[in-house]
Amino acid sequence: MNQQKRRYRSPFSLSFITITCATLIQACGGGSSGNTSPTPNTPIVVTPSKTVPVFVDGQAQVVPGFQDKAAWIKQELWVETEFDSDGDGKKDRMHVDVTRPRQTESENLKVAVIYASSPYYGGGMTNQIMWDVNQELGGPLPNRVFNTPAVFQPVRPVISNDEVDNWVPRGFAVVHSEAPGTGLSQGCPTSGGMPEEYAPKAVIDWLNGRAKGYTSLRGTEEVKATWSTGKVGMTGTSYNGTIPLSAATTGVDGLEVIIPIAPTSSVYHYYRSNGLVRHPGGYLGEDVDQIYDYVFSGDPALRPYCNATYRDGLFMANFDRLHGDYNPFWADRDLLNKMARYKTPTLLSHGQHDWNVLPEHSVRIYEALKKKGVMTQLYMHHGGHGGAAPFELRNKWFSHYLYGVDNGVEKDQRALIAREGADRLLPTAYPDFPNPNAATVQFALAGGGNSIGVLSNSANTISATETLIDNVAFSGAQLAESPSSPHRLLYATPELKSALHLSGAPRISLRLAANKPAANLSVWLVSLPFDKTKVGSEGLQGVISRAWADPQNHASLKTGGNYNSMQAGTPLTPGEFVELSFDLQAHDRIIPAGKRIALMIMSSDRDFTLWPKAGTELSIDLSRSKFTLPVVGGSQAWESAIR
Repeated sequence: MNQQKRRYRSPFSLSFITITCATLIQACGGGSSGNTSPTPNTPIVVTPSKTVPVFVDGQAQVVPGFQDKAAWIKQELWVETEFDSDGDGKKDRMHVDVTRPRQTESENLKVAVIYASSPYYGGGMTNQIMWDVNQELGGPLPNRVFNTPAVFQPVRPVISNDEVDNWVPRGFAVVHSEAPGTGLSQGCPTSGGMPEEYAPKAVIDWLNGRAKGYTSLRGTEEVKATWSTGKVGMTGTSYNGTIPLSAATTGVDGLEVIIPIAPTSSVYHYYRSNGLVRHPGGYLGEDVDQIYDYVFSGDPALRPYCNATYRDGLFMANFDRLHGDYNPFWADRDLLNKMARYKTPTLLSHGQHDWNVLPEHSVRIYEALKKKGVMTQLYMHHGGHGGAAPFELRNKWFSHYLYGVDNGVEKDQRALIAREGADRLLPTAYPDFPNPNAATVQFALAGGGNSIGVLSNSANTISATETLIDNVAFSGAQLAESPSSPHRLLYATPELKSALHLSGAPRISLRLAANKPAANLSVWLVSLPFDKTKVGSEGLQGVISRAWADPQNHASLKTGGNYNSMQAGTPLTPGEFVELSFDLQAHDRIIPAGKRIALMIMSSDRDFTLWPKAGTELSIDLSRSKFTLPVVGGSQAWESAIR
């Protein structure tokens, strides 16, 4: 900590609080006073008349007066929303709990709020059985499995203790709410869509005096948040990270900052890829109806209406598990379509080995916010699902946007990448993601892919076609480490003589034909020799990136980038070649010397796709296919790495 004076305006005192290293002990109310006469080199510390948040080096500090857990004030209430998702003719109410410092009562202190919302707080079903993935592409669908619902808990005044110990001692209130149809909240689970966006909005409105809160589920006794400054920051991981994004799309006033960790920005992109039915890593066979079943922990009396209306009605009519196409149902659950009112500064965190919620979910939002001019920062690490940015960084964001601390966070570099082999919590800062110095290097696919063919940045002028035979019995890892296989095509670069930095999304363009009207298409970018050490969420150390696509959607797969085409796929004509382009997952990786970078093309991916019977053939026209890598330093860096 440096000796430079930091002057922060306290919203609770009539004077500035000045804190340096030399005066930190006194400023925080501890230590010996010693000689208190000011000197020219010693700033005067003005002690506020009330217990207030204290900020040092731009971060909220633990304040002794806020630490006594026994004195914290806890409340349970229900906030009225703007919608009626359970069809009873009354506006749904959301179950909310509050934990706040006692000074919000004893000293009339007003505090900012850290808010977390979840569909999981009420528990989930314990016997989740997924869809049977042994299915021919195009159907018919297997019989749907009906799971045992979660156990309803009618009394639960404490929703969660998440975030409480971090922030209440630092002078914040912490608020939790249960998503519609979960726990003691009314309504139905909708797996995305308007209710999940406007439920947290209602809580933020209540914290700002614009919505009504009640002391009971159906009562009329109101409770007001007189202790709230109205400034709210949201955070959470996975589905709990999706809800802050959802709230931000409403443009609600008072939502000053969000810190989503591994959020889902599109339900379609969670369960589909480029027109293909594709499951999240670790949840083979899960679909939008399954997550509905999992989270529905609300009042059992609501289930007949909710099940008939949503799961067995809206979902089954529109989720299109037969074809995997994007449609209005999915568009309504894609937050990228709802960014017009989004104004909330956003710190995103995501793991590059997260094959549950793919990195694209955060990257899509990051890119959209940059275009809108909304303050955003992206932290990426080399782990799997979850993994928050360093606490100090989150503290700076909340301190700046909720208490107005001038700590320079809005001037920081936009991308924070945890480098290979380094401490995850000590990332390297870059001006942006992808790295501004990255440029595409184009590669051609040369023959020999059933063994190990050549991935060359020289143009391929030789006309050749190579074929693979689908067989889901072989995993991607088996195919990548095998010196030869008829079930995949593998094309590798020369061995790297020096490390190569990749940053951004690789893109593949293929001209292919199938011997059947439908086929899975899966692509892995790997390093050789292949390292099958498990890492992250269903990740392998040797996998750099992945992608999946439906060749039936070739007409809408022309440019890469975000996939949101409403154009339905059409059956392939066996033997007829089609052309398609799509992106692999974006990443920022440094590939060490001694490795070869290899592109692997296969049909079914046993950990992610449906499992049709073996035998589908895919033929690739090598002369009309290409692959691009985002290389930091471009072609010059590539040439240098292989010399």
